[in-house]
Amino acid sequence: MECSFPVINMEKLQGGERDKGMELLRDACENWGFFELLNHGISPELMDEVERLTKEHYRKCREQKFKEFASKALENGSKSEVTDMDWESTFFLRHLPVSNMSELPDMGDDYRKVMKEFAAKLEMLAERLLDLLCENLGLEKGYLKKAFCGSKGPSFGTKVSSYPPCPRPELIKGLRAHTDAGGIILLFQDDRVSGLQLLKDGQWIDVPPMRHSIVVNLGDQLEVITNGKYKSVLHRVVAQTDGNRMSIASFYNPGSDAVVFPAPSLVQKEAEKDDAAAVYPRFVFEDYMKLYVIQKFQAKEPRFETMKAMALPIPTS
Repeated sequence: MECSFPVINMEKLQGGERDKGMELLRDACENWGFFELLNHGISPELMDEVERLTKEHYRKCREQKFKEFASKALENGSKSEVTDMDWESTFFLRHLPVSNMSELPDMGDDYRKVMKEFAAKLEMLAERLLDLLCENLGLEKGYLKKAFCGSKGPSFGTKVSSYPPCPRPELIKGLRAHTDAGGIILLFQDDRVSGLQLLKDGQWIDVPPMRHSIVVNLGDQLEVITNGKYKSVLHRVVAQTDGNRMSIASFYNPGSDAVVFPAPSLVQKEAEKDDAAAVYPRFVFEDYMKLYVIQKFQAKEPRFETMKAMALPIPTS
């Protein structure tokens, strides 16, 4: 029996249907690692403006450069799969702890202003979601936000991507399969051009494009903090022959010097059920990222094992 991709209407997390909505959220976190949000509090007008200016920015500032890359990527009539690059055009915005938007010369003032407003709304949404996760996990309100705080608070940034039409999608991925290293990821994706897929029960499943939705997925750090109760999930972008897919992914992550470790109360619950329950390692987020940069497109389990070998002791309370 095929399960449908979890879609959560956040309006139903208030009022009479709250229990049902929280159960849907719990199931999505435990069994999917992905879900899609509707009525999340970010206005359709703001999202439309973000989309318009992002697509305009690509056409004006990035399209020509991508065409030059594309001609080289598939040159010589290559017949073998390209495994060391992705069919995407990207740039990165940093919001926390310090914004870099004023340093990006090709961002017009209107685009900069709209992206700043959008990022502020996403930051609030991420923190609201983390508290909903705390509630489902039986953690005190604010626990996850606090767990992400280094000496300068959490880190928060946005990867703005375009996936232009690809003449040979069988040879190159839009983005190779990976899990996300960080905490909670909020994605505003194109509602007309698909391509994002996640791996569930050995099958690649499409993440459905829905207008004005926000797609959420859980990163490796939430897997560690929940001691594996919630898991990060492999996902990829399949290149398409038609349409230029927009993807704006915002990553709410631990601060670089934050110490990440399983929540002691969750470890204790596991131990009460199973003496041999595995415990995830304790480490500094920056150390994990150094490893992830090298191993992003490899399985996450060896990363966790490497961190275990150099792990800090885990507090018991």
